[in-house]
Amino acid sequence: MSFSAETKNELTRIDSDNQAVNLAELAGIVRLSGSIQIAGFKKMNLKIITELNSIARKVFKLLKHDFNINTTIAVNKNQMLKRNNSYVLTVKSDMGAEKLLKELGVLEKGEGFFPKNDIAEELIATEEQKRAFIRGAFLGGGSISDPEKNYHLEFVTNNMEFAQSLRDLINSFDFNSKIVARKNNYVVYIKESEQISDLLSLIGAHSALLKLQNVKIVKEMRNNVNRIVNCETANLTKAVNAAVKQVENIRIIEETIGIKKLPENLQQIALLRVENEELTLKELGEMLNPPVGKSGVNYRLKRIQEIADNLREKYNIE
Repeated sequence: MSFSAETKNELTRIDSDNQAVNLAELAGIVRLSGSIQIAGFKKMNLKIITELNSIARKVFKLLKHDFNINTTIAVNKNQMLKRNNSYVLTVKSDMGAEKLLKELGVLEKGEGFFPKNDIAEELIATEEQKRAFIRGAFLGGGSISDPEKNYHLEFVTNNMEFAQSLRDLINSFDFNSKIVARKNNYVVYIKESEQISDLLSLIGAHSALLKLQNVKIVKEMRNNVNRIVNCETANLTKAVNAAVKQVENIRIIEETIGIKKLPENLQQIALLRVENEELTLKELGEMLNPPVGKSGVNYRLKRIQEIADNLREKYNIE
C-alpha cells in the first residue's frame, strides 16, 4: 500500500459527534471526488467515486448518520487495466440529492440548480470545520508522495475558482500552498517537508507525520554521512596530489643541482618526503629532530617548490 493510501486510511478513522464538522468533511470529499448526473427534469443524482474501501465506508457512514440517506456501495473492477477497484456511491434524486448538494455547498441555496464554485462560508465557520474540510478534500482528491523519494502533497480539482478557494483556506493556517495547471485540472500543492508535516498534523494524520519525520531524519543522517565521506575523500585526494607534486619538486632538484646543495633543514624534509610519500605534514614534522609543526613543514616544502620552479625555468624543464 502506498504512503498516500496509508495516510488516507488513517484519516478515515477520525470520527466526530459534531454534525457541522462532519458536513464540512463530507463537503470536502464530494468537491473533489463527486460528480453530478442529470436524472430528468429538475432531477439530479450525486455520484462519489473512490479507490479506497475505507473512504467509501466513511462516506456511507456520514450519509447515513448525518443525513439519514441509505445508499449502496458498488464495486467497479478494473481487471483489464490491472488497477485497483473503484467504489461508487450514488445518491439519487429521490433520496434527496439536490438538498444534499446545496447543504454541501456544491449548489447555491435557494430555487434552481446553480453551481457554487468557492467554499461556502458556513462550512468553514470554525477552525475545526476548516480542518475537517481540508481533511475531506485530501480524502477526495489529495495525494502525498512517498517521503523516501521526495516531498510533495497535492489536491487535484477541475475548477479554478475552487482551487483558489481551497488554496486560500489552507494558507489561512500560515501555509504557502500554490496552484499549478496540469492538463485539464488545477493542482493545489505544497512541497516543503516542514509544511507538509504541519498540514498532516493539522488534518489529524499523526501516524503519517511520524513516519515522514522518521524518514526525514534518516535521510538527513545519510546525507551528512555522505557529505563527510565526500569531504574526507576530497581532502585525501588533495593531500595525495600535493605529495606527488612535492616528490616531483625534490626529483627536479636532485637531477639538477643535487639535494646536498639545499640548506640542512630542507635536506631533512626532502629526504623524509621521498621516503614517506603517504605521510601527512603533521606526521612528517613529528619525524624531524627536533620535531616541527605542520605549518613549519609546509613552509619548508614551499621553499623547496620555489627552488624547483626556478630550476625548471633555468633549465627549461616542463
